[in-house]
Amino acid sequence: MRVFLSVLMCLFLLPSWSGDERLALLPREAVIEAHPVALDWRDPAQVKLGGLTFLGGVYLTSPARAFGGFSAMLVEGERFTLLSDGGGIVRFRLDSQWRLSEPSFAELPDGPGRGWNKEERDSESLTRDPAGRLWVGFERANQIWRYAPGLARAEAHAAPPAMAKWPVNGGAESLVRLRDGSFIVLAEDVRGSRAGTKRGLWFAGDPVLQPRRGFRFSYRPPEGYKPTDMAELPDGRLVVLNRRASLAAAFTAVVTIVDRGAVRPGRVAAGREIARFAAPVLHDNFEAVAVVQEGDATILWIASDDNQLRLQRSLLLKFRLDV
Repeated sequence: MRVFLSVLMCLFLLPSWSGDERLALLPREAVIEAHPVALDWRDPAQVKLGGLTFLGGVYLTSPARAFGGFSAMLVEGERFTLLSDGGGIVRFRLDSQWRLSEPSFAELPDGPGRGWNKEERDSESLTRDPAGRLWVGFERANQIWRYAPGLARAEAHAAPPAMAKWPVNGGAESLVRLRDGSFIVLAEDVRGSRAGTKRGLWFAGDPVLQPRRGFRFSYRPPEGYKPTDMAELPDGRLVVLNRRASLAAAFTAVVTIVDRGAVRPGRVAAGREIARFAAPVLHDNFEAVAVVQEGDATILWIASDDNQLRLQRSLLLKFRLDV
């Protein structure tokens, strides 16, 4: 009894934990609901947005505290993988009638640091190869990690020297593996060679195995915007998602297309605007874009990071590319 009382007294007298807050993890039981949205709530019939045609969309909700914060996405048919900026993995199936099924939650099996807090699992970008291997860009750590298919385990990682001095909140926001086996990384907030541009890196192969083989270039986003994700189109062009945050308009976004030939050593690759997300149409903190082919149509899926705040939403929108 004395031992028990002594332990109890220690629990009362010892100060509570005052270190870094533990990263919230997704629960084992996955519950997700999909709610339909219109492109413009005032005119549900509106579907045209610049060079895009709106095919439908939903916003996702879940009772899980760690749900949301999506910064990267993969789409294969009706199967979706969303990666949060805290290492959370959300998977589900979404059919043509916008019915969501087969939800599942998981966490990245490994990454920079111990994974105790969000800063050590700041996963911002995701890409894959035909064999199913996946690469994740970690912004604060300025590292790239390669994972086995299904994100089952980490295989290797590297900290490319060209990314070493990128700021903690402005690093590898965009990462894409091209069909020729090369990779492109765009920094969110690292100035390029000229004012108004952002730093880009092209890697000749797997940046985990060859972190020094490649070149620097610059990307010029629309004025006031920063790149948040990119993907390769079937014709080899690059589609870039760009975001802006302001007190007046909150979050707005612009989709641009960059010719593959514009990505050259030391040069500036400028994007051509094809669509703008601003009031009155849906606009939020768009951070993820994925490209799929449906017959002859090129489809863009765009997702938003709600920052796990009630004032924002986890939007998932489908568009046909018309340009």
